[in-house]
Amino acid sequence: MTDTTRTTDTPETGAVGSLKVPGALLHYEVRGEGPLVVLVGAPMDAAAFAPLAELLATDHTVLTTDPRGIHRSTLDDPEQDSTPSLRADDLARLIAHVDAGPAVVLGSSGGAVTALALAQAHPDQVRTVVAHEPPLTELLEDREQLRAGTEDLVATYLDGDVTGAWKKFFAQAAIAIPEPALEEMFGGERDPRQVADERRWFAHEMRGSTFWQPDTTALRTGATRVVVGIGDDSTGQLCDRTSRALAQTLGTEPTMFPGGHTGFVETPDSFATRLRAVIRAD
Repeated sequence: MTDTTRTTDTPETGAVGSLKVPGALLHYEVRGEGPLVVLVGAPMDAAAFAPLAELLATDHTVLTTDPRGIHRSTLDDPEQDSTPSLRADDLARLIAHVDAGPAVVLGSSGGAVTALALAQAHPDQVRTVVAHEPPLTELLEDREQLRAGTEDLVATYLDGDVTGAWKKFFAQAAIAIPEPALEEMFGGERDPRQVADERRWFAHEMRGSTFWQPDTTALRTGATRVVVGIGDDSTGQLCDRTSRALAQTLGTEPTMFPGGHTGFVETPDSFATRLRAVIRAD
């Protein structure tokens, strides 16, 4: 379970390693020293969090990882579905392996779903969860319509209409992307690794993340502090709605962060400042 290989990269990157877990070999990166902060997405990999991780590593130990089946985290069975429960177990093993917990975990999008599942299943491993825009569509009144829309866009993708699937995805997410931009992003020559990660997300991960139903009673009454984060620029989008619905069920007010759904990529400096304030309030 804990076979590892570990190498040291550049000082900016810190320690890079891999951890064998049931069914997968997880890529992870560790920066800095101090209290543990984990930054996680799904399907986003560790590279997306690198600028934010560098900023936080001045006074924290920062752990980032590629979720199972994404980029450098390989699977024994490539057809295995990715569930919040599996990814939460992976995070628990990584936190135990780093041996610097309990952690503050910032999860964004599907990674926020992972972080919530971690708080439910392994509350001893996580002090605070910052769930930034989790796409929990089952919390919404129009859940059946959204579920049908997700099934339709997944089927569109698997039938080979990549641009059409993304068009449906952004429409359901209430994110405005001009059609020429969609064609430019998804219609031409593309990086094979990005395509592989994208296909895994559509085929094996999207349903598991968006259809997951949190145990809001356990989250509300458990020892882990749960902060629901929303981007300042996400007003009216699907993840704005799902995040507000989660905060309401938990009896809390959402915490606003700079930028939109990927604010930690768009404005890492201001995002880090806001995250530090949230951590200090713990």
